[in-house]
Amino acid sequence: MNPSHRTLIIVTGMSGAGKSQVIRTLEDAGFYCVERLPLELFSKFLELIEGAGGELGPLVALGLDLREEKLDERFPTLYDVLKKSPLDVRILFVEASDDVLLRRFSETRRPHPLTPKGSVEEGIQLERARLELIRERSDWIVDTSSLTIHQLKTVIEEGLASLAGSRKLTVNLTSFGFAYGLPPEATLVFDVRFLPNPHFIPELRPLNGEDPAVFDFVCGSPEGKEFLERIESFLRYLVPRYQKEGKAYLTVAIGCTGGRHRSVAVARRLYDIFREECGLLVNLHHRDRAR
Repeated sequence: MNPSHRTLIIVTGMSGAGKSQVIRTLEDAGFYCVERLPLELFSKFLELIEGAGGELGPLVALGLDLREEKLDERFPTLYDVLKKSPLDVRILFVEASDDVLLRRFSETRRPHPLTPKGSVEEGIQLERARLELIRERSDWIVDTSSLTIHQLKTVIEEGLASLAGSRKLTVNLTSFGFAYGLPPEATLVFDVRFLPNPHFIPELRPLNGEDPAVFDFVCGSPEGKEFLERIESFLRYLVPRYQKEGKAYLTVAIGCTGGRHRSVAVARRLYDIFREECGLLVNLHHRDRAR
């Protein structure tokens, strides 16, 4: 991010997913952070950012959630205002799976803010439904289900580094196992369970897709080579079109049965292709490799 260009990151998402931790990480990175702001003051807030004096500095983050009454109803208008502003605006949506959110609320013994006298599960479902439009319009979706606080901090810091001085699209590659569910943050999902499975080769079973023997077995097979050629061509076609639409992130998820062998190898190869050969900003995450 260029100090001469003013950046506003809107942090929103599910209660219990880690929005406050994201705000703290942004604050440590030099952002002027406001965790909650009455919507009646939103216009004044933008004036302070856009003003000639730059009272709040070039890097600003604002936390918004459904504790602010009618945020979901008023969001379309806010979104139009933000997109017409001279600011570099990004919407960061933080989420986690229902079972993880339930566990976190249980551990803290806190009620859900939308159902303070009702069930937490009901509150999660209500919040997810009401935030769906905001999630669809978000530039950056972070799923914290499998992240520790330190890992979440690293994900945010890496994302900020990708944004620094560049409007390039960032490609997030995630390997996963279908046995543990789909990554909810994925824009595109590819199933590689048709590729030769190292799980059935005794000497390869204890290894993972980052090991050269497994990598060569998967990506060096005829099926693997053809698939990589086709998916590379497809993504080369898509990426410029996502960039043209102004998207900041594209999350591509590669899945196999357990998320340990085939998906890891394919994601690793795509990472090398798009980082080294295409010059894109690429992040790589193996969600289920260690299971």
